[in-house]
Amino acid sequence: MTYESQQVKIFVVEDDPVYQKMLRYIVELNPDHVIQTFSTGSECLDHLNENPTVITLDYSLPDMSGEEVLKAIKTYNKNINVIIVSSQDSINTAVELLKHGAYDYITKDADTKNRLLNSINNAKKSTSLIREINQLREEIGQKYDFAKSIIGESSAMQRVFKLMSKAINTNITVSITGETGTGKEVIAKAIHYNSERKKKPFVAVNIAAIPETLIESELFGHEKGAFTGALARRKGKFEEAHTGTLFLDEIGEMDINLQAKLLRALQEREVTRIGGNEVVKFDCRILVATHRNLPEEVKKGNFREDLYYRLLGVPIELPPLRDRDKDILLIAQHFLQEFSSDNNMGRIRISAEAQKKLLNYTFPGNVRELKSVIELSAVMCDENVIEPSDITLNTIQKEGQFLWEEMTLRQYTFKIIRHYLEKYDNNVLKVADKLDIGKSSIYRYLKEMED
Repeated sequence: MTYESQQVKIFVVEDDPVYQKMLRYIVELNPDHVIQTFSTGSECLDHLNENPTVITLDYSLPDMSGEEVLKAIKTYNKNINVIIVSSQDSINTAVELLKHGAYDYITKDADTKNRLLNSINNAKKSTSLIREINQLREEIGQKYDFAKSIIGESSAMQRVFKLMSKAINTNITVSITGETGTGKEVIAKAIHYNSERKKKPFVAVNIAAIPETLIESELFGHEKGAFTGALARRKGKFEEAHTGTLFLDEIGEMDINLQAKLLRALQEREVTRIGGNEVVKFDCRILVATHRNLPEEVKKGNFREDLYYRLLGVPIELPPLRDRDKDILLIAQHFLQEFSSDNNMGRIRISAEAQKKLLNYTFPGNVRELKSVIELSAVMCDENVIEPSDITLNTIQKEGQFLWEEMTLRQYTFKIIRHYLEKYDNNVLKVADKLDIGKSSIYRYLKEMED
């Protein structure tokens, strides 16, 4: 059912009984309109709890001015469309009322009927659009409800969820780190859409994807003529994100010279467009993400130390997929169900042997790579069952992480055991099982490591 076919409540506020009847007749020409008439401003305000979609408001009422009634209506609900119907044709009066939120200003003359009907129809469309946007925002909020949409039961992801829960209740900056493909932007959106700012803009900027010469303009905006090609004024991302959230992805790729300007903007909560002098205040929450080790970048002189501490906030480190144990199978099943549903392929399952193959792979591309692997496997499989032969894994990858530096076998052994102990929260039994060695061997190595 379309919005136009639904009943719409409209208030007609007019103290002249004859003109009130005429306005009612005009509005009732559409059978979907439910009309209530009032002769005073106070009567109208007393019934605002009925939430009309449109109010036609006489400018001159016996108890209140049209401007006073308009302000009261907008204070109660800014989404109610108020159409002023007045015998005055003063342009200044019309402009002032439109500034205070009036949807339209119509003078009482021979053309009132047509203008009023057109204005009401346009106001209904505007209200319908607002409702659709609000509904979409609610759906987005549900989509990014991290308890439902971010799949993970591993202890590593439970730690992430705990930090996210703390972050959404404040406006503190959040720094998200993790390897490429671990889902940093998904985490950022989940934080935004579960915070108090969820109905405000979420603006994402990938620093690595923007040419170095354009990043300053992208973030801070520019005035017309500020540089060649600046044909008009343009708002920067800080202005676009006002009252909402600004997500600076791959912040570690930002040029060291621009970092100083970013630091000042964050400290002062204001920006100046390129080529302009006007100071523009902003109020937005900052979320940042990077796959780089920022403390190391600070030591190397590639990242400002003062900016690093300004951005640190709540640090959330996303674990690589290889450290998420059986989350791999949960995520794989999710991607498989999503892909098969989108392509009308019916129910597809992953065989036990195929599951082992997935669990034994390190997934250097993390969740992003897993998605590609599963989608290809769904296409290649027969009889709706994915077998090991249907799974094509990436062979273009670096040597294992333990082979990046030359060490003795004893040092490698210690490094491997230390890695697995950290991965499995010092669970010696589990590490012994994973490495296929005795528990006593783990304890012996631990004692040797301490010596």
